[in-house]
Amino acid sequence: MGSVSIPEITISDPCRKFMMDTLVWDNHQCMPLRPDDESFLPQLERCKATGVDVVSLNVSFDVIPWESGIKLLATMRRWLKQRPDQYLLVERPEDILRARVEDKLAVTFDIEGGLALDEHLPMVQLYYDLGVRWMLLAYNRNNALAGGCHDKPQGLTEFGRRVVAEMERVGMVVCCSHTSYTAVMDIMEMATKPVIFSHSNPAAIKNHYRNVPDDAIRACARSGGVMCLSGIGHFMGDNDDRTETMVQHIDYVAELVGVDHVGFGTDYVWDQQEVNDFLQQNPDVFGDEMRGQPLKMFKPDQFAEVVEELLKKNYSETDVRKIMGENLLRVAKQVWK
Repeated sequence: MGSVSIPEITISDPCRKFMMDTLVWDNHQCMPLRPDDESFLPQLERCKATGVDVVSLNVSFDVIPWESGIKLLATMRRWLKQRPDQYLLVERPEDILRARVEDKLAVTFDIEGGLALDEHLPMVQLYYDLGVRWMLLAYNRNNALAGGCHDKPQGLTEFGRRVVAEMERVGMVVCCSHTSYTAVMDIMEMATKPVIFSHSNPAAIKNHYRNVPDDAIRACARSGGVMCLSGIGHFMGDNDDRTETMVQHIDYVAELVGVDHVGFGTDYVWDQQEVNDFLQQNPDVFGDEMRGQPLKMFKPDQFAEVVEELLKKNYSETDVRKIMGENLLRVAKQVWK
């Protein structure tokens, strides 16, 4: 991939100034899951240029061999460390604030599904030491840890309970996206620290197996956690990636549980051919409704439009800052070690 195209963003001068003074945290983006391919990583320049300060990059999910995630972590960490003037690999919450001061993109990692542990509990600590700051337990289908949201009902297994306890011990945030309702409520019942939905949407707006019912959103808020809204078109609406639709989802969660529990995990996929191929090749994992027309996604470029819309809707500047990133920073301070 050659030079990176930085889009022109048309926003008002007051909004532009507000964005410069506001922490913007996207808690889930997806680079290609190919450890031998660094060609898409320069696109992170575009991420920073559109106002994002912190991004969590996916390194593995239950559809690929767990060994591939370790290799991808190695590739990404090496590439980022070779560019210390542009990127900062985050270890602690203070690094996020330091990255903003130094005008660098702060990067963390995440894992979608406990198959990455290979049923070996000490892997939780290893991943944390390598920069993974949240993990969900099951990706759509049931596994050795928990039930997935696109499978027959299953809660947390005994091993899954041990994993949740170990994640809390090492400082890794527990995520409930892609997880079955039964397992979600099991996790919420046993959790002693904030739990997140890293990239999910309210089922009350779009009834989809990946979306979250109100009682689970309330349970997340009671834990002190954050509902990070996904930008995947099928979860937002009828393959709808519009900014006004994202704002509708923000409004709903803010009214349901308060602005302290709203954030972003856009699930933006930089290699869109790869994601569409995955959808076509794995119908048992994703379902028929995810196949067919190309997947629309809310883009990092749209964050500025969200800020402008929220301010127009008379959200206070304090509340907008919470939604854009400060809520996730609070969770990091509470959970990370």
